Amino acid sequence: MTTTTKTRVAFLGTGLMGAPMARRLLGAGFPVTAWNRDISKAEALVGSGATLARTAAEAVSDADVVITMLSDGQAVGDVLFSAGVADALTPGAVVVDMSSIAPPIAKDHSAKLSDRGIAHVDAPVSGGVVGAEAGTLAIMAGGEASVISHLTDVFAALGRVTHVGPSGAGQICKLANQQIVAITIGAIAEAMMLVEAGGASREKFREAIRGGFAESRILDLHGARMVERRFEPGGPSRLQLKDLNAVAAMAAEFSLDLPLTADIRRAFEAFVADGNGDTDHSALLLHLEKINHREEDRK
Repeated sequence: MTTTTKTRVAFLGTGLMGAPMARRLLGAGFPVTAWNRDISKAEALVGSGATLARTAAEAVSDADVVITMLSDGQAVGDVLFSAGVADALTPGAVVVDMSSIAPPIAKDHSAKLSDRGIAHVDAPVSGGVVGAEAGTLAIMAGGEASVISHLTDVFAALGRVTHVGPSGAGQICKLANQQIVAITIGAIAEAMMLVEAGGASREKFREAIRGGFAESRILDLHGARMVERRFEPGGPSRLQLKDLNAVAAMAAEFSLDLPLTADIRRAFEAFVADGNGDTDHSALLLHLEKINHREEDRK
């Protein structure tokens, strides 16, 4: 698909990630109709050129491509099949679910839409709000190769797409990505604790190891958050836990023992249970400070 064909996009879910993604599509010349459960978040896109829809079904009524960016599998299922979206889709439309949901749910949605003659791609992303704003998201797409290829220009406005396999493959790759993210956040947070206990500066420690074998996007962005103690989300800890719970379910299904993932999942469970679900996942540092009785030292 190319912008010259005026591919019409319906964007369902314009929150932290969805809003900047929708703006990228508008900036690339795609007509975008926006819907969000909290309508004020969709209204904020009107100034960027989006058309506002009052219902999800209204948003997709003449769309060529429907992008969903919602909180979890239940939310996606409710919007697609309970809010009338599947019934309102035009023949030949493609549903691209860029939410992070469990692979079996993605496969189920794909099968239900296929029965209606609607193509489905599960295409979760990595890169956070920064990547969404810059159009540099890593997009992991599961589904038919021909459908994904046909969406090249749509994906190009958002980031770099890789076809990783059949339906559900995008979601399993996203879960693996979230394993790496969570474990690396935990590793950096623990390292911050160690260097400070040993008398070194957290800030200078991060500066010193940049460019070495420990370099990563997480050290860059989340390491800075830990040093500066800026924990507004980004990526809420409750959603990190949601993904780790999905990893645990898939590990059980595949009879895999993943001890590092299990440890970090327990840490996020405790952190979220302590009322921190809406803080950024880099704030796991606060959990480590608490269990090491170093909270007061930082105040």
